[in-house]
Amino acid sequence: MTRPDPRPLVGEPLALDLLNTRWKTENQDHDLLDSLDGLRVWLSGRGLAGRFTADGATRDALLDARAAIAACVDTPGSPAAAAALNDILERGRITPLLTAQGPGERTEFEVPSWELAWAAARDYLRLLDTAPDRIRQCAQPDCITHFLDTSRNGTRRWCSMAACGNRAKAARHYARSRHTADRP
Repeated sequence: MTRPDPRPLVGEPLALDLLNTRWKTENQDHDLLDSLDGLRVWLSGRGLAGRFTADGATRDALLDARAAIAACVDTPGSPAAAAALNDILERGRITPLLTAQGPGERTEFEVPSWELAWAAARDYLRLLDTAPDRIRQCAQPDCITHFLDTSRNGTRRWCSMAACGNRAKAARHYARSRHTADRP
C-alpha cells in the first residue's frame, strides 16, 4: 500500500503537479521525487501507478522535465529554458492515425522511461497554448507551489486559501492591529 501524498497542493494539470513535487512548509524544503517511494506516491496520487513504473530511469527523466518546466515558468522567453524543454519533447514522437472512431494519434518513445516526462512537457505546451496568463506561483513569499488559476475573473493569488491565503490575511491583520496599538 502506498502512503498518502503529503503535498499541500495536488490535482493541478500534469506539468504544474510535477513542479509541485517540490514544496516548502515552515521554511523546510521537501521533494517528493527524492526517492522511488515518493515517485510511487506521486504516480498513485495521479492514478498512473498501473501505467508507469516507479524506477530510477523514470524518476531521472521526471527530474529533468521538472527542471525544464521550472526554468520555463521562472524565466519565460529564455532560449536556454526553451532548449531544455525541447530536449524533453524530442524524446517522443506523435504519429497521427485514422481509427474506427475517427482521427487519433499514437505516441512513440525510443526509451519508454521518458514517456511521462514527455507528457508533462507536452502538457506545459498545452497550458501555454490555452491559458498562459493563468499559470501562477502562489503569492505567499515562502510558498513555491504553482497552480492554474481557474477562477472566473482570473484573480486567484494563493495555492490554497486555507493555508497560504489565511497566513497572508493573518499577517495583514497583525500588522494593522500592531500599527493601531502603536499610535498614541
